[in-house]
Amino acid sequence: MNISSGPMAVIGLGYVGLPLAVEFGKQREVVGFDINADRILELQSGHDSTLEVTADQLKAARRLSFSSQLDSLRRCDVFVVTVPTPVDQANRPDMTPLIKASETVGTVLRPGAVVIYESTVYPGATEEVCVPVLERTSGLKFNVDFFCGYSPERINPGDKVNTLTTIKKITSGSTPEVATAIDAMYANIITAGTHKASSIKVAEAAKVIENTQRDLNIALVNELSVIFQRLGIDTLEVLEAAGSKWNFLPFRPGMVGGHCIGVDPYYLTHKAEQLGYHPQVILAGRRINDNMARYAARNVIKLMLRNGIDVARSTVGVLGVTFKENCPDIRNSKVADLVREFESWGVRVVVDDPWANPDEVRHEYAITLSRIDRTQQVDALVVAVGHNQYRKADVRELKTLCRGDMPVLGDLKSLYDRHLAAAAGFTVFRL
Repeated sequence: MNISSGPMAVIGLGYVGLPLAVEFGKQREVVGFDINADRILELQSGHDSTLEVTADQLKAARRLSFSSQLDSLRRCDVFVVTVPTPVDQANRPDMTPLIKASETVGTVLRPGAVVIYESTVYPGATEEVCVPVLERTSGLKFNVDFFCGYSPERINPGDKVNTLTTIKKITSGSTPEVATAIDAMYANIITAGTHKASSIKVAEAAKVIENTQRDLNIALVNELSVIFQRLGIDTLEVLEAAGSKWNFLPFRPGMVGGHCIGVDPYYLTHKAEQLGYHPQVILAGRRINDNMARYAARNVIKLMLRNGIDVARSTVGVLGVTFKENCPDIRNSKVADLVREFESWGVRVVVDDPWANPDEVRHEYAITLSRIDRTQQVDALVVAVGHNQYRKADVRELKTLCRGDMPVLGDLKSLYDRHLAAAAGFTVFRL
């Protein structure tokens, strides 16, 4: 079987799907499909609002077209599904986007076609959830009339060094022949090479534990930061000292949001509980990380009270709302939890972020972005995201954004020298 040529479709054109469509579009005919018509118009105009792909890169993909029309998919024999896999308010996997995408593909599926999933799921989801939808909507039989594969995405939003082609790609297929064909197809664009897993389920499990491992390591240093705060010692100084040993892992405390690390472990724990096992370590890590925004806000409040600031009549400025630095992605941002905690104390909160789309922030979190400057001074300043604009700031400049003699600086990313910040007049809290 050879699937490295001929028309293919990429379903979902977000942070994962668009770079994939662009790379394949340099070599073969690709239809980039998304149900968001505005997103299609944006990409057709040569602009990517996620900033993952430049205008020149879009132009270089000469065989890539964009569409929101189902008929554009009918000539394709390979489909790569890259839709989001979020959790609901109870932290249960929400498979709706994946099911709807499978229904879309199923309606245009032809005999001999291959459907590859890249969305992060729990082990078994492709064959237990997606395949039955494909069979039902297409009327075709799995591993007889059509085949499937799983190749988990490893996109790191905002990272211009570790990009799609420079990260080794895990591949898998529903039969040995299909697995080999899928591996060869990805090998055409992935310069870092591929790793062919023995089964779809193994590939699914590999992806979900990548982010679970990171989540647990961050939870450990978050818990350490809580302990060290009570001991009256600086967490970063401790980590830098411990980091002098060659095998110490350089994790840092912080709020864990986004569409991967803060979400994926719940897919694994969901499946584990279905199998009758209650995962203790993974869920403990999730509880710690999910609580860090509230923990940070309450510590800033404590310092404000200690400094004699009337909290109920105060204003706190928050710098950054995206889930990570130098990236416009606001999905599952824990800064929203930070804002809500301050508001629960009666605090007026002003949020600034030069990277985020104000309309998206307003729609997703009911937060209106504004500029924090000398004309709108605050009683406390919380630096929540390490954007370059904030990282380059001088603490004396930040002090001019604050009123009163004893403002509080919540340096949640440890961007600034705490001694210089104290000398500038701040009472400093950092994780």
